[in-house]
Amino acid sequence: MKQLVENMARALVDHPDAVRVQEKEQDNTLVLTLSVHEEDMGKVIGKQGKIANAIRTVLYAAGSHHNKRVRLDIVE
Repeated sequence: MKQLVENMARALVDHPDAVRVQEKEQDNTLVLTLSVHEEDMGKVIGKQGKIANAIRTVLYAAGSHHNKRVRLDIVE
């Protein structure tokens, strides 16, 4: 899951070296925290959050395939 988020985020941003994803298990949920360069924040979130929602949708589908709950947090 971590690699999936990294690949999607790196494809979207201008500073792919600044993409960081941390994962931790919390209450039967895999929590992924995505951080990007501050200039790329809008590209990852998108207008009205459409890009972020699309990334989350892909993660939820991948998580359900592995019988896991997944949450994505995007931070600066």
